[in-house]
Amino acid sequence: MAIVTQLNTPTSPAASAASDPGSAPTTGKAAAALLALSIGGFGIGLTEFVIAGLLTEVATDLEVTVSQAGRLVGGYALAVVPGAVAITPLLMRRPPKYALALLLAFFVVGNALSASAPNYEVMFAGRIVAALAHGGYFGIGAVLAAALVPAHRKASAVAALFAGLTVANVLGVPAGAFVGQQFGWRSVFWIIAGVGILALAGLIALVPRTRPEQNQLPLRQQFRALARPQVLTSLATTALVFGGMFGTFTYVEPLLRDVTGYSAPAVPWLLVLFGVGLLAGNLIGGRAADKHPDNAVLVLSILLPAVILGLGAVATMPLPTAVMLTLLGAIGFATVPGLQARVLRHATGAATLASATNIAAFNLGNTIGVSLAGAALAAGHGLRSPTVTGAALTLVGLALVVAARLATRRRNAPPR
Repeated sequence: MAIVTQLNTPTSPAASAASDPGSAPTTGKAAAALLALSIGGFGIGLTEFVIAGLLTEVATDLEVTVSQAGRLVGGYALAVVPGAVAITPLLMRRPPKYALALLLAFFVVGNALSASAPNYEVMFAGRIVAALAHGGYFGIGAVLAAALVPAHRKASAVAALFAGLTVANVLGVPAGAFVGQQFGWRSVFWIIAGVGILALAGLIALVPRTRPEQNQLPLRQQFRALARPQVLTSLATTALVFGGMFGTFTYVEPLLRDVTGYSAPAVPWLLVLFGVGLLAGNLIGGRAADKHPDNAVLVLSILLPAVILGLGAVATMPLPTAVMLTLLGAIGFATVPGLQARVLRHATGAATLASATNIAAFNLGNTIGVSLAGAALAAGHGLRSPTVTGAALTLVGLALVVAARLATRRRNAPPR
């Protein structure tokens, strides 16, 4: 979903690779390779988001506050940025299969370190090591997925890669919360490390060796493309809009338990509702972005702060809270396709680096959102304060959306 815009351009490296009759595997082999890539996406999505359903357990075991435990989410998200911006360019010149294998090795080591961490500091280090794989895996993996199939199936191939990320949120996070409550949070990270090993084995056995991208701009010019004003504005919008949503979601587990009054066993089922909303939002947002990406981003950026504030307003009422949590997933993740499409549209000639950088922007926003929410909690403003900080961030993002829209209109207006 996130890289579909790139696949329709005539200069797409993936398109040129797939047009070579000898470069695309048969249908059965391509399906197996895409499954291996999707398993890696599932594991990476799970390791980022699962801790949101285990915040209380992690904080208790590591003897830190809930706010400090939340920084394990923000620290991961922040580490995605150098992983995407620095590591991805280094790996783009290598065969994608080998680049992804190296990234998955980082992922496995990081999660094993987290699972065995004797204290908070080691846990934090493990999160950072695992995060280094995130941006490059989806940036490079999307181009590789498209190169595995004929031209008319490229969008479906990329969707298969990102299906793992979606399934991680819809099913993996609630299941992880349940397993963590039954067998301890460390067991969840051992399972995630096992998923990484499975993905690595599948990558080695099932994914064919393909050439690196042949039609890339020189690396310096790619970074210049990222420095274009519209690209920078789009990246900032991504960080602010998504950061507001994620800052709210990170602390939703203690909100549900201590403010709304849900029991601990009910939390995984409520996270399923969030995941269902996420899935619906991905589908709706993708279709809207295909037709009118800028309008979709504008409308969703207006709705999102209203939903976040609504969640805080009804947090003492169980049923309305469940409804608003579902809407948070739907509206929050519906913004993703439009935000990705906007960045790629303005970063012509640097599609892979732009894809990875926009993923970094999502995670930088996560860091900002989690940090602001954690600061509000640490200052004693209560478990509903993350909804206020989250809404404030999304409103700043909305202001950027409006400013960029007005600038585009002025630039395209005929001279008087």
